[in-house]
Parts: sequence; C-alpha cells; structure tokens
Amino acid sequence: MTIGELAARFGLAPHVLRHWEAMGLLAPARSAGGRRVYDEGHVTAVAVIQLGKDSGLSLEQIGTLLSLPGARRELLAEHRAALRARIEALRASLALLDHAVECPAEDFRTCPDFAAKVDAYVSAPRAGRRAAEPAFG
Repeated sequence: MTIGELAARFGLAPHVLRHWEAMGLLAPARSAGGRRVYDEGHVTAVAVIQLGKDSGLSLEQIGTLLSLPGARRELLAEHRAALRARIEALRASLALLDHAVECPAEDFRTCPDFAAKVDAYVSAPRAGRRAAEPAFG
C-alpha cells in the first residue's frame, strides 16, 4: 500500500509516517520508482506506535522498545509505575471534583472537607512533584 493509504487507515497525515521513518520506527520497502511500499507488517507497526503513544510513551521510548529487546521490560515496568501513580493522582483529583460539584456548601471553598484537601496539598513536600500532575493528586 502507499504512504497515503497507510496514513489514511489510521487518520494520520503522511508526513507523520515519514517522520517515524526518519526516526527509525518504520522501514518501508521501496518500489522500482523509489516510492515507499507498506504491507500488513507496517499496519501492525503503526498500531504499536499509536498504542505506545496513547499510553504516554515518547517516540524515543517506543524506538527503544522496538530496537532494544533487552531494555523492554525495564522501560515498560518504569512506565507502568508512572502510569499507576498518574492514575492515582487523577482518581484523587476526580474525587475532589466530585465533592466540589456535589458539595452542599454555597461556596465549595468554605467546605471543611475541601479545606482539609487544600491544607494537605499545601503541606505536602514539593520535591519530586511534577508540574503536569493534577492538583490534589
């Protein structure tokens, strides 16, 4: 299949596949005229790249997974731990939002439960906290 056909199958622009090729994530065959030729193996490769991106892996990490079999378990274990921590932070944020939406107080900021969460957040150590983490996580 052509680059356009493969890209369309995933709702991607063809330049994305060319970028992934430049990064070494895809290696299409070439026709006699020099055009890229993709097969079902490339469909699987694009799906793996997309799944990795959906899970939060960078293209560099995906490249490591695809090219260095010995590094896979360690990289995946680290990413799994990071995802679990993020999920817990998001659950805590969701619980706080649920409370704020359902809080009987006129102003949720005056709610003792909300104030306790704010106090816990303010007193929590900042070392290691990433800016991307949700508040109250």
